[in-house]
Amino acid sequence: MRTAYSVETVRAAERELMARLPEGALMQRAAAGLAAACADLLGRVYGSRVVLLVGSGDNGGDALYAGARLARRGAGVTAVLLARPERTHSEGLTALLRAGGRVAADGGAEEAVERADLVVDGIVGIGGKGGLRPDAEALAGAVERSRAAVVAVDLPSGVEADTGEVRGSALRADLTVTFGTHKPGLLVDPAREYAGSVRLVDIGLELPPDAELEALQHADVARLLPRPAAESDKYRRGVVGIAAGSARYPGAAVLAVSGALRGGAGAVRYVGPAAQAVIARFPETLVSDQGPAKAGRVQAWVVGPGAGDDAATVAEVLSAEVPVLLDADGLRLAERNAVRGRTAPTLMTPHAGEAAALLGVPREEVEGARLASVLELAAVYRATVLLKGSTTLVADSGGGAVRVNATGTGWLATAGSGDVLSGLAGSLLAAGLSALDAGSVAAYLHGLAGRFAAAGAPAGAHDVAERIPEAWRDVRG
Repeated sequence: MRTAYSVETVRAAERELMARLPEGALMQRAAAGLAAACADLLGRVYGSRVVLLVGSGDNGGDALYAGARLARRGAGVTAVLLARPERTHSEGLTALLRAGGRVAADGGAEEAVERADLVVDGIVGIGGKGGLRPDAEALAGAVERSRAAVVAVDLPSGVEADTGEVRGSALRADLTVTFGTHKPGLLVDPAREYAGSVRLVDIGLELPPDAELEALQHADVARLLPRPAAESDKYRRGVVGIAAGSARYPGAAVLAVSGALRGGAGAVRYVGPAAQAVIARFPETLVSDQGPAKAGRVQAWVVGPGAGDDAATVAEVLSAEVPVLLDADGLRLAERNAVRGRTAPTLMTPHAGEAAALLGVPREEVEGARLASVLELAAVYRATVLLKGSTTLVADSGGGAVRVNATGTGWLATAGSGDVLSGLAGSLLAAGLSALDAGSVAAYLHGLAGRFAAAGAPAGAHDVAERIPEAWRDVRG
């Protein structure tokens, strides 16, 4: 499990550790890891040109001490000081100068950046708020024009560590070297897009067991996947009901069923006007024309994909005393109080536009504050919410760590892909997973299947569904 902690938690752990270590030892640990990462990225340190963008405080100190280590290995290291002299880390600057580094002359900062092989971004630390200030913004422009690789110290300057928000200009990194633990902004878009690859340096922090964010890895997903026992039959494995599709959108039903059939449940019941299309494609589906309440026993329902304006079916499914997944038109048609009043689990799966409509805010607000938005939706609806996107977020209404998933690919942004995800997650609900686990595991498998289906080229939603078994096997190893 990859975990991320808030700035407050990280700082508390740092204070506790520094109280037990010699003065400056913690910064030296960080600087050693940062210098090693820079050296790996450069390949050949001797003769390389390194520019340090140095802000005030410890973030700039990390950059200066790392620069001193690179200078002792033969790199030409130039520090660009963005803070007043009294706010620049004096011991770090002294170490750099003793190692043969230098400070950029007035007016020479941009020229140094444009000639650099490597730029180290030590402008703003994890407590930074808002975008870059004008002097730093001008340097960021010079960095973009250069061919230099960019390494961010702890996180890129201009992004917010706790929220993943980017409120103004920020510096894009090829590599972010973060210390002690990941910060939420390194895992959540839009900030994640600025971080590049992320390298975690262990500096000995002792962190609490409960993180603010967590990201499942292969081993975590493998542990959660349902596995039939020898005595299992199709009903013991779980039956998922799919109430989806319409005369206008029969394909949504087919795609939702395709995801459900590959999700671990023993059987799929379909209710809706697209029964003929579903049976033609998947003859193993159990179909009914009697409505959800009379379709037969299920352990979970999926309702909404391609449902059009069928509010009655959505309301009928929400009255069921089993887990329910709400997607697409179901999100629009569901009464908020009906969702809030449910005693069985509810999993909602909006994309940014649907989330914005539910919250009554512009789409841009959700896209710019994804973590805050998913938490608000979960609280308002008293449901587990899966917010789709390049990084998918899953928040539980009961609190706890928000799950983040980044296994997907841009090729998953295609019509019907979300229908496949809904069927897959619904099947995992029927197989007995909690709403949080079902959403997280489905997002992980769906993302992997998207990668396998695309392999660098366009892929349709049906291609993604067909590669779910491959993703499942890949996780199981």
